[in-house]
Amino acid sequence: MSTYQEFIQQNEDRDGVRFSWNLWPSSRLEATRLVVPVSCLFTPLKERPDLPPVQYEPVLCSRANCKAVLNPLKFVLDLLPPNALVGLITFGRMVQVHELSCEGIAKSYVFRGTKDLSAKQIQEMLGLSKPMASGQFLQPVHRVDMNLTDLLGELQRDPWPVPQGKRPLRSTGVALSVAVGLLEGTFPNTGARVMLFIGGPPTQGPGMVVGDELKTPIRSWHDIQKDNARHLKKATKYYEALANRSAVNGHSIDIYACALDQTGLLEMKCLSNLTGGHIVMGDSFNTSLFKQTFQRVFSKDYNGDFRMAFGGVLEVKTSRELKVCGAIGPCVSLNAKGSSVSENVSERTFNINAGGKKHIFADPTTTFLSKIFECHNAPVPQGGRGAVQFVTQYQHSNTQRRIRVTTIARNWADAQSQIQHIESSFDQEAAAVLMARLGVFRAESEEGPDVLRWLDRQLIRLCQKFGQFNKDDPTSFKLSESLSLYPQFMFHMRRSPFLQVFNNSPDESSYYRHHFVRQDLTQSLIMIQPILYSYSFYGPPEPVLLDSSSILPDRILLMDTFFQLVIFHGETIAQWRKAGYQEMAEYENFKQLLQAPLDDAQEILQTRFPMPRYVDTEHGGSQARFLLSKVNPSQTHNNLYAWGQETGAPILTDDVSLQVFMDHLKKLAVSSSA
Repeated sequence: MSTYQEFIQQNEDRDGVRFSWNLWPSSRLEATRLVVPVSCLFTPLKERPDLPPVQYEPVLCSRANCKAVLNPLKFVLDLLPPNALVGLITFGRMVQVHELSCEGIAKSYVFRGTKDLSAKQIQEMLGLSKPMASGQFLQPVHRVDMNLTDLLGELQRDPWPVPQGKRPLRSTGVALSVAVGLLEGTFPNTGARVMLFIGGPPTQGPGMVVGDELKTPIRSWHDIQKDNARHLKKATKYYEALANRSAVNGHSIDIYACALDQTGLLEMKCLSNLTGGHIVMGDSFNTSLFKQTFQRVFSKDYNGDFRMAFGGVLEVKTSRELKVCGAIGPCVSLNAKGSSVSENVSERTFNINAGGKKHIFADPTTTFLSKIFECHNAPVPQGGRGAVQFVTQYQHSNTQRRIRVTTIARNWADAQSQIQHIESSFDQEAAAVLMARLGVFRAESEEGPDVLRWLDRQLIRLCQKFGQFNKDDPTSFKLSESLSLYPQFMFHMRRSPFLQVFNNSPDESSYYRHHFVRQDLTQSLIMIQPILYSYSFYGPPEPVLLDSSSILPDRILLMDTFFQLVIFHGETIAQWRKAGYQEMAEYENFKQLLQAPLDDAQEILQTRFPMPRYVDTEHGGSQARFLLSKVNPSQTHNNLYAWGQETGAPILTDDVSLQVFMDHLKKLAVSSSA
């Protein structure tokens, strides 16, 4: 008989679904008492080479309030295809829409960068009401390759002079509005991408984030907390409106932001978050880090098609005992009502209100929906199963419309007599990611300390519910194997850049959160609790604890945080490397030791999107901070002499260690006054 872990892995491999609980309580009250909601991570377009498209229309249930689908399987430029339509809009103080159908002459339509225009006005000014008018601005790559390449090669800096003490004027908001309006008028309800490249923040017109006076810095977290970010709310509202217009038409918006300062990602993040577009942040467009990441946008699958999907609509069907409460991820609600939709949806809790359908845009590796369900008070049949069906309609990158149907079922269990079985069905990895995403969502509208307190309360309640202990005796506290790692995940989540904004700009926090809510479970766990590998002369590479005790003089460490790959050389290793021992024939084994983490890092770099920042550092190096800030500070300057110097590297921090965290957790969980 397979274990629950094997069952969970088999179902994820087949369906792309991970549930927090794999036995469902048979009443709403008992479901509430589980603390972690019945919820799932779903990858709707999970790549399945063994799952060919079925070449006929789906067979639907005849009941009008159901319409579930019968499962037939029941028990830049050279990267684009020749027929891809492309257009070019450039902007500075003015916005220019370039005409691509002109031969031998550059012609463009110019818009003032300070005036907001409606979609109708844009379409009238571009003459899109005329037959075949879109051909002026959108042309197949094979026809305009040379012309477009010349246009891009001849692009100059904005000719308008920038006075001393001023920022360049960027009409980003109007440029986006024109792009959205152009696509609305030419290809409504058809898959398309808007790719926005920005080297600084919007500084004029609608959607401006900061004025052109350099003496006025762009907003910081302190400004936001003091309500001193004068453009924040207006700009955010403007970009949200553009995002919703794009989503309705099946158009996704990517943001590629490369600058040494902030570029306005905080205000513009909704453009990508609501349409499933990419956000890539870097220092310069000329770096290999950006170039390789951008190339991966155009990666192809085993059939030679782009790993892209457009204009998706996801509908969730449930058996009568379950209701859909909401979702977190790159989606917008269609506000659909129905038998599968809960009436108890709080706007404050979830980023979409009640709706069985959501527009979604994704690539096949995106796990963008954290679905939250509630157990309803409908009668649960003895020995029955609850069922959930995900019906995803989307436009494949080859322009074909497809429907992907994923149907899953789980057993019901009586929480009074079968609580141990329910506890055994707990997927602590999925639950950690789901609760972390709820925390990240709350962090968008609540103060940081409030979010941390909420996470702590949920953890304490879970430990009180499932922990084994004697009242007021912390030493007696135990958690079963199915829950033993969960507190550790929450400890690292509390210290993560998703909830801790200190030393991160608002743009950086927005960037980190954007990727966290759309990656799959494995990548999300790496973001919460980075993986640490050790390389030494004493054996093959091995994973070690993410702890300061793992930092030893004769070790090389490789840490994967998803956003960074850090190779750290211990003090002795660093000294040998500086002495050049690896260049001597008699120290070939040392050369191989230095090479091993480099080879493993390359494997990760070849597949990760976005490309992680590569850091090569050593004991005492300035970039060692990347490692030191992530490990559990079990040894600090405060307890150094108690532990001794030979068991690891002390961390200069006032953060509590995992051990202290767990001690406090146990005290609170067993307290009779809790």
